[in-house]
Amino acid sequence: TTRIRTTVRRRPTTTSSSEYYDSNIKNVIYLIGDGMGFNHLEKTKLERNVKLTLDAFTIQGSSRTRSLTNDVTDSAAGGTALSCGIRTYNSGVGVYLLDPLDVFSHPINITELCRDNKMLTGVITTDETSGATPASFSAHATERYKSEDITEDQFKSDINLIWGTENDVATKEMAAEYGYNYVTTYDEMMSLEEGSKSFAQFTNDLWGTKRSDESNPTLSQMTEKAIDLLDDGENGFFLMVEGAHIDKHSHNNESENMTESMAEFDKAIKIALEFAKKDGNTLVVVTADHETGAIKLNGNNEYAFNSGSHSAANVPVLVYGTDKFIANGEILNNYEIPTRIAYVLGFDETEFPFEVVLV
Repeated sequence: TTRIRTTVRRRPTTTSSSEYYDSNIKNVIYLIGDGMGFNHLEKTKLERNVKLTLDAFTIQGSSRTRSLTNDVTDSAAGGTALSCGIRTYNSGVGVYLLDPLDVFSHPINITELCRDNKMLTGVITTDETSGATPASFSAHATERYKSEDITEDQFKSDINLIWGTENDVATKEMAAEYGYNYVTTYDEMMSLEEGSKSFAQFTNDLWGTKRSDESNPTLSQMTEKAIDLLDDGENGFFLMVEGAHIDKHSHNNESENMTESMAEFDKAIKIALEFAKKDGNTLVVVTADHETGAIKLNGNNEYAFNSGSHSAANVPVLVYGTDKFIANGEILNNYEIPTRIAYVLGFDETEFPFEVVLV
């Protein structure tokens, strides 16, 4: 007979979690530019003739972005690495390769870890709320396209706020059942009060530097309001912010739209950074799940798309708030980023991450 059991194995570490701990850090703002490679930044600066807040980070490194099964990751596996501290298969959302149906266990994500330790938590995106990246920070599903399963998980998650565009699954009735305010407009978002839980289903694009519809916010406006709602928590807060359309426009090689979405994401970063500088107790981490478009400098000194797909290029890791997270110029694996966030906050190897091994 063959017997299957599960054991918990901590990931081997060459350094102690205590080496990353910074007693000054109480809050985390984790910003993910979906599809954002180094040359997305250069292309945006060149074509829009602007300086980016990203350039103000004095601690800069990079991340390797493969999935467990592919040299080139998708956003689900990339998001899982950035949220759960593990690599999984492409299209998997917060699940183990050997247990995709969650028969035995699933990995905890950084949002859940913070929530379980009485921190206030939030997940905001320009994508659908059930999109791959926000799902990786708020749900567990065998496939990224299972919007019904993801949305149900999100409502059950008790995360304080989950905001993005509508997905035709979440309803006002579902929100009420789980104690969430159902938000569909900018004015409703701005009227939210501290202590409330909210689930936003905006109806139009949120990615531009200007509001395309006065009833909807921009990503930077969502970021500012979310910080305002979360920043008075006694035990601190964790907020994930995704600029999803850097990836979406890069898939279509739409330079103007990509640089605009990049510029709006940078505005959200500016708001996070200004808050962190004023607060003095906030870690800001900016990275990406992968690069999209294989942007390279061509013979005409222009940054051009060379693909409509993801690439295996390393992506930026930018840090403000502590010098214990990375050394300047350090190259990380993608799954190490949430682990180090957890360790900076004071969690240790027994708490995050862990992995289930089938024996």
